[in-house]
Amino acid sequence: MLLLFFVVPFGIMLAVSFFHQVEGGFYEPGFELANYARFLDPFFGRALLFSLWISVLAAVIVIAVAFPFTYCLTRLRRRAQIPFLVFVLAVLSLSEVIIGFAWSTLLSRTAGLSNLVAWAGLIPRAQAWTPSFGALLMGLCYLGFPYTVLILFPPLSRLDPEIPEASRTLGASPLRTFFLVIVPVLRAPLLGALIMVFVFNLGAYLLPQVLGRPQHWTLSVHISDQAVFQSNLPFAAAMAIFLMLFSLAFIGLTMVLGGRKEAAR
Repeated sequence: MLLLFFVVPFGIMLAVSFFHQVEGGFYEPGFELANYARFLDPFFGRALLFSLWISVLAAVIVIAVAFPFTYCLTRLRRRAQIPFLVFVLAVLSLSEVIIGFAWSTLLSRTAGLSNLVAWAGLIPRAQAWTPSFGALLMGLCYLGFPYTVLILFPPLSRLDPEIPEASRTLGASPLRTFFLVIVPVLRAPLLGALIMVFVFNLGAYLLPQVLGRPQHWTLSVHISDQAVFQSNLPFAAAMAIFLMLFSLAFIGLTMVLGGRKEAAR
């Protein structure tokens, strides 16, 4: 399965990334580094840095919100957990298209949340909050939140309740127990959830176009633009290869640093 659905398509894409682009939207077999040399263009450098920045920022925010939420959820009785888990699973049933246009409507000027804020007198009049960086960040966080909850729910459910009880018995406050005891114990699941949300956001395609401006487009959007609208498949393949290798390098570095911290303890 891996050979058929991953290795073979990856090999084809790698070969196409070295092909020669000809006028008229076609390409011919060859071996040249011109497609990779275009990464030295500041435009694509900014697109890559922005993609990494917003993916990391959204992943950190999602972990910061989902971890305490999931921890409180696991402290509830089983019957009280069911409505929250059903809600999380219901969110997973929504596609990125529905989520993108739903947030676009909620953040619009005519039918958005700004009308309620203006009615409350907090702002002088309703205004559009999309497209903007904040709208895109909010959409990415909403998209990754349910996945993070489902990843963190099993390890938090298996957490020995005697660990926080022992910490409180020794005089630690609930907040101190949470950050100095529970978080270090669950470092591995947190790191895994962080990597998952980062990779998930890095491949976001529709939300940057619906909720963001052109300067907020991620590298995934630019890859599609080169392949579909610019008819430059070799350069799109080179961008996809570069993005995947860069993501793997970032994930590997994160896992190595996490492993060193774990070994130091």
